[in-house]
Formats: sequence, C-alpha cells, structure tokens
Amino acid sequence: MDRIIAVKEMGGVLEYHQTEQSIFCNNLVMVDSALPKIISSIMLQFFSSKLSSMIDLADRIEQENPLGYNFSDNHQFYHYKIKRFLMDVAVGMMPAKLWDGQYDATGGYLIVRQDGNILCYHLYNRNRFEDYLFYNTRLETASSSKHNFGTLYQENGDTFLN
Repeated sequence: MDRIIAVKEMGGVLEYHQTEQSIFCNNLVMVDSALPKIISSIMLQFFSSKLSSMIDLADRIEQENPLGYNFSDNHQFYHYKIKRFLMDVAVGMMPAKLWDGQYDATGGYLIVRQDGNILCYHLYNRNRFEDYLFYNTRLETASSSKHNFGTLYQENGDTFLN
C-alpha cells in the first residue's frame, strides 16, 4: 500500500499493462476476456484501501466501473465474473498451468470452518458454492521479497510495478 501511495503522490498513474506470465493471462481470458483488467482493478483497490474481502472489493469495483459497463438494467457484471473466476480457481485453474476449462473436482467440496463445522457443496449446487467463495474469500499481502513483488522496474523507457 505504501508503494502505491508513493507512486500516486509523485504524480504517477497506475494502469494495467499485462500479467507477468502469459499463461496466467490466457487462463483468465479463457474464463472471461475482461478478467485481466478486472483482477488488476481489484488488486489496485486492495493495495490502495483497507478492503480485503472479495465482496467489498467487488462492490467498490462495481461503483468505479473501470470497464464502463452499462448498468441501466442493474446487471452485476463484476460480481458474476469474479464468482466465475473464484469457482474456476477452486476447481483446478492454476496461474502457471494451462487451463483447459476441465474441473479437477467432479463431485463436490467439503469445507471445514474455523468453528469446526463442516460444509458440503456438491457441484450441482454451483450457485451456492460460488456464493460461499465470493462472500468468504479475502486477499492477503504477499511477501515483497518473493518474486520481486511490488518493486518498480523500467523497460523500454517505461516504469512498471511488479
């Protein structure tokens, strides 16, 4: 968060360029062609605010509407696309592995809550499972020393934030 604030205070403007790995970008596009931009907006919001829950971040992105969707009919474009992304991650999509859309899980999921209760979601209850993921996913900050995360670098005269 401090690095993003410093960039903005110095007059810098942050805009999405690309993912570090093309496989991850293509996996996102496989789910939805707008996902790379949506995920970048979520990440920018996460590192620019105190928000960490996916529902709060999605609500903020809905308000900002970085892709300029038409909300005249009250569609929740961002919520839908983020739920789809979370579902695909939960059932097998990995950032560094080619995603073909095939689920690794075919029956369902057991989730053990912190209080010890066990929740069971069958994939025929897809909407309930997507809602569970959407309302219970939180983002965390990665170590800045790992993979040069959060560092500024220059390439062809442009400055980028990893």
